[in-house]
Amino acid sequence: MTAATLDLTGLATRPAQVWGGVRLVPLVRDEPITSLRLHPHLYGDEPGIVRTDRRASYLAYIPHAFVANWTADGSPAAAYGTQLLTGDGGNGDSPLPRPSCVPLRFHHRMARRTGKNRLRFLPLHMAMEGYLALHFGGPDIVWEEWSHRAVSHGLSPRAEQAYVGTTVTGLQDALRVFEIHPGQCGVLIYVADALASAFVVPHPDDYRALHPTLVQNLYGELIYHYAMLSAPVQDFRARIDGGSVRTLADLRIQVRRQRDEWAAFHDDVMAGGLLDTDYTFGQVYRMGPFTLSRFLPPFHRQRENHIGETITDADGRLAYLKTFRLSENQVRRGHLLTCLAAGDWHLETTAAALDLTAAQLALRIESAGFGALLRQDVLDRYRAQARRS
Repeated sequence: MTAATLDLTGLATRPAQVWGGVRLVPLVRDEPITSLRLHPHLYGDEPGIVRTDRRASYLAYIPHAFVANWTADGSPAAAYGTQLLTGDGGNGDSPLPRPSCVPLRFHHRMARRTGKNRLRFLPLHMAMEGYLALHFGGPDIVWEEWSHRAVSHGLSPRAEQAYVGTTVTGLQDALRVFEIHPGQCGVLIYVADALASAFVVPHPDDYRALHPTLVQNLYGELIYHYAMLSAPVQDFRARIDGGSVRTLADLRIQVRRQRDEWAAFHDDVMAGGLLDTDYTFGQVYRMGPFTLSRFLPPFHRQRENHIGETITDADGRLAYLKTFRLSENQVRRGHLLTCLAAGDWHLETTAAALDLTAAQLALRIESAGFGALLRQDVLDRYRAQARRS
């Protein structure tokens, strides 16, 4: 595990486009990455069972997988399978094929090699699995407060809720009508100017093929409610001083300045919660010169917290990125588990670190959905103490 920030070096921000409460910010590359290519493997809107190992599996919404093809010597890789999506590719309105039936599919592991230089992985499921597995084993020391279930089974089972993009108001229309920029290799999706998701791919052709899958992605509870309740957001328009423009060269200078000012404002302010955070990265799979990793945030309360996954090359350059914004409840659970682990799962020690009493911490554990980890008599005693205080 390593700690680092997300580095978008090589990607340039372009002016945003607004549709109601949705703002899309394009990311373009001056030089696309040709030795790694991505294409979708479509399943349709159906449930799937993912087997993480011989004894563990879970049921999840899996509309598609991504397949990565790479070359070890840096030569161009073929975008195998991108013919699955059809359309003119100009505005991202290519329809996704629909299955004629809804079978139950089994998927073995998050990332699985399907050829010599080909890897199939489930986007965002690796990141969500990393979050769900956070201190999953439960107490390392058998303190008297913890139940037999906590010691024997840890946090199993554990579930988290997310919303498919088709239920996020305005997102489907926004992705359908927005223009795809020349050289675009990514997008930042904002809902009510809250960063919902970041998506980056190696090549512009990959982005055109994968753009329609954004509406099938998973989005957090906060984003779902923001989309449903928010008013249209303001569009940022360029203002050029006409008095300083005499020639086309002057106009180009003004346009370039406006573009640079917008990019600086966006990267420093709007995307600051994503980019100015130290994440904990864990390697998932090694693909020749590329590394597939997932990351977790520090779980700071009342701040943006994103989980996600990346593919980077040997020089650390970002080739692929997909993120998911956690809700405040999810952040609270992650923060609580992290504090318990830091305190060796000792209630008194953890409560002192959080400036709480043991009774207050026990009730916080219960409200976070982890009450079954505590012995019932212990929990009842802490409830009585809280009522008396």
